[in-house]
Amino acid sequence: MKFCVLGSGSKGNATYVEAGGSALLIDAGFSGKEMARRCQELSLSLERVVAILITHEHNDHIKGAGILARRYGIPLLLNRPTYEAAVARLGKVDDLVYFSTGESFAFAGFSIHPFSVSHDTVDPVGFVVEHDGCRLGYCTDTGMVSRLLQHRLAGCHGLVMECNHDPQLLKDGPYPPQLQQRVRSKVGHLANGDAAGFIQQLLHQGLLHVVLAHLSDTNNRPELAYAEVTDFLAAHKNGCALPEISLAWQDRVGHVVDLSISSRV
Repeated sequence: MKFCVLGSGSKGNATYVEAGGSALLIDAGFSGKEMARRCQELSLSLERVVAILITHEHNDHIKGAGILARRYGIPLLLNRPTYEAAVARLGKVDDLVYFSTGESFAFAGFSIHPFSVSHDTVDPVGFVVEHDGCRLGYCTDTGMVSRLLQHRLAGCHGLVMECNHDPQLLKDGPYPPQLQQRVRSKVGHLANGDAAGFIQQLLHQGLLHVVLAHLSDTNNRPELAYAEVTDFLAAHKNGCALPEISLAWQDRVGHVVDLSISSRV
């Protein structure tokens, strides 16, 4: 399995996952033209995409989903409450596949488990995507971590994990108090330290790569997020080999991560 975060942040989110000759998109929050451009930049084929998984209805996660579905004949996979909240912006989509949050399902050779996260939308989810024993966990846009998240993401070989803000930058920044409270709340976004602590709980010998995602342009700095996570993991690794840590970007694609588990068995 290989994956690439095509972009992540408040202006657009999308992640490409490929295994066994087929691919999935997790969210499509850029325009159709921009999604195609970003895939082409890395020689990733939209023709291989067999489904677009939708986490929730915010526009930075669905902006291009309807366009791509119509243009390439790709089904959208989402829960019904999210579709009902997003239908006006998605437009007409002929191929809809509804899943139930919390229930695993198979699709085109992938095993997919959507699990609840804590965000201010109707039924937001993260995903664990599995193919041939390799597991990728995707968890952004959550204001808190829980035992459920820890249970669902345990044993993943790759993670895309929210690392949204630095609390001091948020406090001293331009956001009005109400918006600051929303970001800090249980239905907002994770601070760097919360992400670091959660990733540490998920450490195991098979965890190969973690991408820090959804960094705020206003309330975070890439070097702060990276240093806080890597320093904390180095100090609390409890005998585990540390995964590679990389950053997702808003204005450019990340690199393609190949999850080969053979080196850790």
